[in-house]
Amino acid sequence: MREWNYENEQWTKLPAHIKHLPLFTQHHDLTSRLIRFIWSIILKNWFYTFYIRLEVKGGDFNELYQQHKKLIIISNHASHLDAISIAASIPRTRWLDLYMAAAKDYFFSNVLFTFFSQHCLGAIPIDRKEKKGEAVQLIISLLTQLDRMWLIIFPEGTRTKDGKIQEFKRGISIFAEKTKTPILFLYIDGNSRLWPKSAFFAKPGKLTMYIGPVQPPTSIQEIQKNYLTWVKTIDPSVLPDDLTDENEISESRPTIQDLESDDDNNN
Repeated sequence: MREWNYENEQWTKLPAHIKHLPLFTQHHDLTSRLIRFIWSIILKNWFYTFYIRLEVKGGDFNELYQQHKKLIIISNHASHLDAISIAASIPRTRWLDLYMAAAKDYFFSNVLFTFFSQHCLGAIPIDRKEKKGEAVQLIISLLTQLDRMWLIIFPEGTRTKDGKIQEFKRGISIFAEKTKTPILFLYIDGNSRLWPKSAFFAKPGKLTMYIGPVQPPTSIQEIQKNYLTWVKTIDPSVLPDDLTDENEISESRPTIQDLESDDDNNN
């Protein structure tokens, strides 16, 4: 699939549900590759080596890359460290296929943020104000049309305040089932301790990234039940009592607010 750009004919032939969105996906030209390489050095070779010590346990991303061209990557969400920690744990040679769903009004709010989100994060801008489901359909279209895609989404929708895992939103299961994309479980230990929701910036320390099983597409109830069962073997203290029962997971109607919350990105 060719890279999307306002100038080429692929942009002009986009489906109507995508065409209105300001789509700044990754442009793999030499400039973008250079910027991403420099960012990877800063992130992997400095920040996550000398400031925060990042350890990956439980699996091998290179093996997963060979086995799965497309994955929805989910993790607990307690800190602004989470997305970049996931990126830092993945080999930089795989970054060109790594994307992140990001709120357009925050990550694309100005020229600097747009440049960083486009070249460093591989961010897909999601308009959280629309009410017709275009943002949900956008991600479904990308997962269907791209040859390779690893998509980072936090199923809780917002950072937890107390480190405990919150209820999952239904968008994840919709994406997986409609596109037949499997889901990779990750768990980040130490994120809420190093950069809690109320803090201005992260403090130094150790962060551990646990790679879990790959979940076939299924209902949100089954996804959360299996995720909690796996996380319980690592740190049972992050499981609230009201989320341990599969029957108590709600089946709320999917909206873009299910994927990103204003509170997450504005604080």
